[in-house]
Amino acid sequence: MSEPKPLAGRRIAVTRATEHASDLSNKLTLLGAEVLELPLIRVSKSVDLQGLADVLTELGGYDWIVFTSANGVRYFFEEFHRVFDDIRSLGLLRFAAVGDATAQEIAKHHLKIECQPKVATAEALADALIETGSLDSAKVVVITGNLNRDVLVKKLEHARAIVDCLKVYQTDKTDLTNDLAAADFREHGADAVLFASSSAVQSFTDQAAALKLAPKAKKPIAGSIGPQTSETMKKVGLPIAFEAKTPSLDHLVEALIKKLGS
Repeated sequence: MSEPKPLAGRRIAVTRATEHASDLSNKLTLLGAEVLELPLIRVSKSVDLQGLADVLTELGGYDWIVFTSANGVRYFFEEFHRVFDDIRSLGLLRFAAVGDATAQEIAKHHLKIECQPKVATAEALADALIETGSLDSAKVVVITGNLNRDVLVKKLEHARAIVDCLKVYQTDKTDLTNDLAAADFREHGADAVLFASSSAVQSFTDQAAALKLAPKAKKPIAGSIGPQTSETMKKVGLPIAFEAKTPSLDHLVEALIKKLGS
């Protein structure tokens, strides 16, 4: 007889954008969970074309290129390969990244990451870059989305780096008012709801009316992928039942199993 799966009989709500939910959903399904996808946010390519032209023209003049998300890596390289047909056009750029998912996306291009902090936050990345001792008068380009916080840029500039920002994607809140998954969530609830970004937490809070549970629905506990997401959860008053030991989907699932697993 096969051993029971650790999440058998558990109902888990996933709040990632639709285009990114499948990886996490598949992991949970293989562990026996019933997965309900609540796409609280939508991520789309949105490139500052003038900024892109300026950065690509001066690409060889930068010392560091900094990525804070896998989306940034993906969309930047789509544009890079549209313009250049040789990876050597990156010149002697050094790569810095926040988090394993971002690092893995960079590694797909067979590029070495020279700076990745153990803690996957913008603050930790800034500190790690400063510790390299390479920032005084260095030119740095930070690849961002529309919701990126400015703490990273401010800390780098304070360390005397010359920082440019290039926006390549946009994160928007989805409207779940008439969404079938949201209706299912309202009626039945879930054992847990997983948050993998601050923007999903904010959207969950903003759409409280569309996600209000019925009297007999199961009230879920909430899990966070890491410190930055947890910080946002605390700000909006959403109790944190568990947090991944390091920010990654695998560790988020591990924390979920530890909390709920049979």
